[in-house]
Amino acid sequence: MLPLSLLRTAQNHPMLVELKNGETYNGHLVSCDNWMNINLREVICTSRDGDKFWRMPECYIRGSTIKYLRIPDEVIDMVKEETSMKNRGRDNKGGRGGGQSQRNRPAARGNFGGRGGGGPGNKSGNQGGRGTLFNKNKSK
Repeated sequence: MLPLSLLRTAQNHPMLVELKNGETYNGHLVSCDNWMNINLREVICTSRDGDKFWRMPECYIRGSTIKYLRIPDEVIDMVKEETSMKNRGRDNKGGRGGGQSQRNRPAARGNFGGRGGGGPGNKSGNQGGRGTLFNKNKSK
């Protein structure tokens, strides 16, 4: 389970964020980005010693200042269901690595044929029309 997919699923759910400096922010997640910067709404901020509280309509927290996030269990269950559904979809596609057909593969992967007349009878050593990236079987 990837942290960013977990955060994206947690949008519009409550969460608690503790920062590295000890402050905590309790609110509903509005959005997040790839650097784990987050926007919260209906926020209650607590000082590091727990003496002071602030209520804010919204706040922005830089991802590099976050120590940890507490997310409801229902969100974690939702992510688990999504990943299992994706895995089931992959299983139905068949064979190992099945994706590209032979016709749609790039020609520069050391396969014989393609443009330029490469192949077993080619004496130039070039195995494809665009050149060979590497050939581990070729003796030097």
